[in-house]
Amino acid sequence: MHPITTMVQFINMAAMSRGVCAFLAVVLLLFCLYEPLSVLAHSTSEQLYFEILYPVDINYLFKIRPAKDFGAPFDFRYDHIHLVPTDPAQSCTVLNNGQSLQGAIAMVERGGCSFMSKALMVERYGAVAVVIYDSNQQDNEHWVDMIQDETERDTNIAAAFLLGKDGSMIKRSLQAHRLPAATISIPVNITSIPLSGYKQPPWSFW
Repeated sequence: MHPITTMVQFINMAAMSRGVCAFLAVVLLLFCLYEPLSVLAHSTSEQLYFEILYPVDINYLFKIRPAKDFGAPFDFRYDHIHLVPTDPAQSCTVLNNGQSLQGAIAMVERGGCSFMSKALMVERYGAVAVVIYDSNQQDNEHWVDMIQDETERDTNIAAAFLLGKDGSMIKRSLQAHRLPAATISIPVNITSIPLSGYKQPPWSFW
């Protein structure tokens, strides 16, 4: 075969290869852009936040980590919804303030029973989601992966983990103001917030 012909064939093959790579890159980009929110919500476990709107002394952004393998995805958006600390705090037994959870987000302390049991308990009272904070009130850095409890149960509400220090400070504020709940927005898209507008808790490390 003539050397020039061989060179032309090689160039054509290289061009086709680049075309295939470009096509695959476009397909991958479109998949990422149009992937259902329910899938993205579970894959970005480090990227969910909620904002406390009231009381104003804790008007900060708080980071949460969605449950690893149970519960519904965070494919919703609630503005001005109540975040209600449960009574008893660990929610392993019948709740004294269960009526306050209807249409609200339950705030539950870790311990006493499994994460799944807590989620199922507050779901029974009509909670639309549950935020479970660590029982260590001083911990502001150690995250926990909330997993199934191997009982083959599941919940229809979303569940997430909150650092113990954050949970403690939220409850302290509510008790000081004698409020049964905080008013929050969840989830918050922090990519739309300028860096100067970040209102992270002064006691937390992001």
